[in-house]
Amino acid sequence: MNKSLSKRWLGLSSLVAAMLVVAGCSLAPTYERADVNAPAAFKETPVETISPAEAGTWKTAQPSEEVMRGEWWTIFADSTLNDLERQAADANQNLRAAAARVKEARAINQTARAGLFPTIDAGFGPTREKLSAASQLQPQGTNVPAQTLWRAQASVSYEVDLFGRVASTVDAAKADTQQSEALFRSVQLALQADVAQNYFNLRELDAEMDVFTRTVTLREEALKLVQRRFTEGDISELDVARAKSELATARSDAMTVQRLRAASEHGLAVLLGKAPAQFSMAANPLKPVEIRLPPGLPSSLLERRPDIAAAERAMAAANARIGVAKAAFFPSLTLTGAGGFESGTLGDLFQWSSRTFLLGPLVGTALSMPIFDGGRRKGNLANARAVYEEDVANYRQQVLVAFQEVEDNLSDLRILEGQTQTQADAVKSSGRAAQLSRTQYNKGAVNYLDVIDAERTVLQSQRVAVQLAGTQAVATVNLIRALGGGWGDAMPTPVVEPSLAQR
Repeated sequence: MNKSLSKRWLGLSSLVAAMLVVAGCSLAPTYERADVNAPAAFKETPVETISPAEAGTWKTAQPSEEVMRGEWWTIFADSTLNDLERQAADANQNLRAAAARVKEARAINQTARAGLFPTIDAGFGPTREKLSAASQLQPQGTNVPAQTLWRAQASVSYEVDLFGRVASTVDAAKADTQQSEALFRSVQLALQADVAQNYFNLRELDAEMDVFTRTVTLREEALKLVQRRFTEGDISELDVARAKSELATARSDAMTVQRLRAASEHGLAVLLGKAPAQFSMAANPLKPVEIRLPPGLPSSLLERRPDIAAAERAMAAANARIGVAKAAFFPSLTLTGAGGFESGTLGDLFQWSSRTFLLGPLVGTALSMPIFDGGRRKGNLANARAVYEEDVANYRQQVLVAFQEVEDNLSDLRILEGQTQTQADAVKSSGRAAQLSRTQYNKGAVNYLDVIDAERTVLQSQRVAVQLAGTQAVATVNLIRALGGGWGDAMPTPVVEPSLAQR
């Protein structure tokens, strides 16, 4: 009997020892970042902006989205924009919500890491109990009196991470935290870009309003001239009516711009975390913004974009959860124990003779082995693998979208560079044509319809020139945003462009 018992204990000890040896071995697949087949260069990048040395330094991207890229908006050298960006960073509610989500993820990560350590509890208090006669090996019918027991004890519980379930859970929580931090930086970058875009849109509307102000002044002067000539009998009342119509139309269009500006100012106020009634900005017409940014290599884009980093961390978390699902198929081992003092009276509770201890089943171990669960574990594993596949597809799609956004803004800036020059020529030519038309009208060589057509062309040309300047400024901001808020160590190159031509 003793030999048999010894063999059992030996076999059990060997099993426990073997399990302790494999403790911590993760069952999660080896994580590798999904291949995205990044091109060697952006299609829309001007050839002269890529040096031969840079073209030969293509490398596999390493996530570095956490690297601070500084206050990129300062390249516009606009103190008002700098102040608006600081206000948005301090008070924007979407940014505060994203920061709170980071705190949530870090708290969950801390909770997951707690599984790596034992749980220790302590308690104190009395219990009233009555034991059965059978539990005391007494004959049936024996009366065992009830008794009060005082206990002061501590208990310890620890799950041995045999197959990496806890480690994989911690890895998943850590990746989730990193994803949340990357999403915060993505919200931060989006806010910075939105503030800059709204600011430039507002200044573009100020420039349009400036055009209409000058146009209305000219229309008023033209009406006075036409009325004087009508009074003198040189022209008919038709020209007066046309001049009044043109003046009213210009004033109406100016009111439309005022309405758009008010809405734009209200939107900017919300971005700054303020009620529209608490914010106003003085008119400041937009001047052309021309900054040439070196986009770098497509592979480096994967290092800068926080949304790409977030998608990559989601893949890592999903991969770790596959290990958690796999570990559920294997035994789990929990070590438990309790020790302290136990006494029938409070006065004797802390006597040395009152000490007591308790070890869990199988000498401090609780080994559980899953047998049948109706396919729950199999379904959980299939779900974990499917989630990983989904995250891989989302990551690759996010990379493709990032490449598209960079290419779109590069092409916009490339085309706008020539378009703004062409439009400046159009403004200059239309202004000259309007001047000649008025001179000829005063001499009676042309009718007033020719003057109206010429002045309408001038107004349209000037509005288009202003709108192109606004589009160029916004496209520059969009390119910076598409590049992840920075451009490595290369500095932007300011480009001197002709100012908007005016009549």
